[in-house]
Amino acid sequence: MTILTKYHVAAGTRYIGQQQPILLQAFLGTCVGLSLYDPENKVGGILHLLLPEPVSTTAVDQPDKYASTGVPRFIEAVCAAGADKARLKAGVAGGALVGPLNQQDIELDIGGRTAEKVLAILAASGIDIERSETGGFFTCCLGLDLRTGHVSIAPAGVEKIDGDMPIQAPSASEIAAAMERLQPIPQVALKVLRIIDEGEYDIARIGHEVRKDQVISARTLQLANSALFTKKKRVESLDHALVFLGQDLLVKLVISAAVQSYFEQSEMGYSLCKGGIYHHAIGVALVAEQIAVLTEKVAPTRAYTAGLLHDIGKVVLDQYVTAVYPLFYRNLMENNHDIIAVERKLLGTDHIQVGHILAQRWDFPDTLIHCIRHHHHPDPKTPRSELAAIVYLADLLMSRFNSGLEIECHDTRRLTRQMAALGLSENRFPELVDLIPDAALSPAESADAQSGTF
Repeated sequence: MTILTKYHVAAGTRYIGQQQPILLQAFLGTCVGLSLYDPENKVGGILHLLLPEPVSTTAVDQPDKYASTGVPRFIEAVCAAGADKARLKAGVAGGALVGPLNQQDIELDIGGRTAEKVLAILAASGIDIERSETGGFFTCCLGLDLRTGHVSIAPAGVEKIDGDMPIQAPSASEIAAAMERLQPIPQVALKVLRIIDEGEYDIARIGHEVRKDQVISARTLQLANSALFTKKKRVESLDHALVFLGQDLLVKLVISAAVQSYFEQSEMGYSLCKGGIYHHAIGVALVAEQIAVLTEKVAPTRAYTAGLLHDIGKVVLDQYVTAVYPLFYRNLMENNHDIIAVERKLLGTDHIQVGHILAQRWDFPDTLIHCIRHHHHPDPKTPRSELAAIVYLADLLMSRFNSGLEIECHDTRRLTRQMAALGLSENRFPELVDLIPDAALSPAESADAQSGTF
């Protein structure tokens, strides 16, 4: 009996090993994954790419994100690890058009151009392609068994479909009862949300509120030392965090710590891995913050907070998605429907409506309530629409370029309109992809290493 460890290769990174009991996995939407393996020396790895080439001269610090720079480096690194270039076999996957599409998806075709670049470099290098499945409309998982070199390409999430699983849709009263049972957000978090919404905040005032709640204080320090926010020097106290991390990062940590427990869901509902909903929320928060900095339309901390809480309605519906998962999956992935339409069809409501109700009950600031309600369909003509547009873009980017966390298909037919509302032309979309920070692309903690017996 061999214990095979699963390793999630995050977007913009690579992993190389030699005859190890490790199954490398790259979850791919618009991204493209490349596997290389020498079957004789049993050396190989996976590279997870975001874009065909760098979008600016300042993008060279992360060469593994781009096919033009990452693939040649990957080939050299695999050979340096002991592979013979003449014996390398390649697998290529991803580059999908995920979600309800518009003409812009086809014209941008980021995934298709990335795949073409990969294939061209492999051909020029004389490397045989053992398996290639690119394009299409599905989020997939590229797998490489480092013991045998076996390459697998399969739709993400399909392994959870049990043909014998009973399908039981919830009633409206059951969903309402679930909302009633959910504990309100802690008062300290609510106070911090309101302070942030005021615009200019006093960190001493926030620190005073946080110290009143020992649980939130402890979680804040835990997050400060986690893989998402880690620094070289360990953070020992809130005062230390303020000095060492700065007030903006400390505020983000406090809000993240306050809502973390709400997103501790299973691996079955919306999540494709344990902790997937929370990690997606953190990623959207980080990307929204970067878009806010780029556009200067919204305060970055406010954008971070809205990104973190945009999917709070999924906390209630997650258990019911589990109950109808096969139908949910098929409608999203196989029929290529928008997630809001699928939720309404199978559950009688959707996560933005449920999130809106929760936000009102918990007395969130009006700007945050509006964003939670409209982040899938922002209307540029309404007040507070810029924050919703930023979260819409951040959510879309995470669903397209950091797949494998949760199951969701985003409607891109409003993309051009939302970018225009923020003063961005559609040809700057690759620049937005390049804004995704490393912390947002890193795998969920529970997905880093999962063990199974084979």
